[in-house]
Amino acid sequence: MAGFRSALVAAAFLAAGSAQAADRGDPTDGLKLERMVLVMRHSVRPPTKAVATPAGTTAQPWGAWTTPYGELTPHGAAGARLMGAYYRTFLGARGLLPRDGCAAPGDIVSWASGKSRAIKTAEAFAETLQPGCGLKVAHPDSEADDPIFHPAEGIDGDIALKAALRQKPGVAAEARIHAKDFAVLQRVLGCDPATKAGCGVAEKPSRLTAAQNDTPNLEGALSVASTAGQTILLEYVEGKPMAEVGWGRASKADIQAMLRFHVVKFHYEVGAPYIAQRYAAPIAKEILAALDGASGTGAKLTLLTGHDTNIAALRGFLDAHFTAADYPQDDPPPGGAMGFELLKGGDGKAYVRAFYTAQTMDQLRELQPLTAANPPAHAYFPIPGCAVKGQPTLCPLETFKAIVGGKLKAPARD
Repeated sequence: MAGFRSALVAAAFLAAGSAQAADRGDPTDGLKLERMVLVMRHSVRPPTKAVATPAGTTAQPWGAWTTPYGELTPHGAAGARLMGAYYRTFLGARGLLPRDGCAAPGDIVSWASGKSRAIKTAEAFAETLQPGCGLKVAHPDSEADDPIFHPAEGIDGDIALKAALRQKPGVAAEARIHAKDFAVLQRVLGCDPATKAGCGVAEKPSRLTAAQNDTPNLEGALSVASTAGQTILLEYVEGKPMAEVGWGRASKADIQAMLRFHVVKFHYEVGAPYIAQRYAAPIAKEILAALDGASGTGAKLTLLTGHDTNIAALRGFLDAHFTAADYPQDDPPPGGAMGFELLKGGDGKAYVRAFYTAQTMDQLRELQPLTAANPPAHAYFPIPGCAVKGQPTLCPLETFKAIVGGKLKAPARD
């Protein structure tokens, strides 16, 4: 009976996938999924420090969390387990992994950042992706020894700053462009007339500063706005009562507006080609090797669990754009992933398709079970310079290798 139910669920996934493919006009007929790479962001965490934004930038203290700062919350772990369970059935229906039981040794490789929240997210995902199978998550001992997710070489801080300063439209223009978003932020942060705490956040100047052998830092109003918006998002997807989300002054629409600052921050800190092609290079190498079968593992599924900065830099590396669920364009949601499929046709030709998958804000907030009838968001996006005529998201493997390999061999110069 259990096998019959499994077959029905798998059929539902295949039917739903075929209907979505038909709507998109993707040439899935005759193409078989051979390999997949998922570059995941860890799931829900509290702020990384007790006071999320500098003193005086909020009218009231930030809300309390029961989970230590920067660590994966139990709610976030539950969200990752829901995604793992969904991908077990989804990839079983697509023939990449067995529908029941355990994958063969080496078919799945999981590697996480040295940060605890990334490791625990990867472990929670693995727990339901391969229940009872003992799938191990490899990771470095610490962030300091993490060349894939926290690269410390190859970036000249002064050159990186110059590259970031050339990003359009420029930091000074962002306050004008995002005036309406700043108005939302100001209302949510509040303003104490007596102490002036939280008042005039948008009026504080923003600037970029250099960091030695690292990416530039965005400081001032835009930085406060990015951190504040992200913190309020985390309150929402953690499932906190709305009275505790942005001090009871933030709606979901408000959060979506404030999240645009998160994208702005990444645009300047890791978006410039000089920076992106260096910061994302270690992950890009892993993706290329996994898809091409040159990694030495022969893995069908490669899981790389890190941080939003990794995904933002990878987006810049590819010069691509994505929209994940109900988040602003190019904003990497908690627990979501940028994915890459290797597909092969009957004629032996191989293709790559890039996609983004993530739970919607409410799916994560409410810990909704993910099924064929209630799937996480999944959207393919084009890789510039890599397409088949009439199919902008289908990229010949050899072209993908040439694009990625070329940027790895000769990264952008200042």
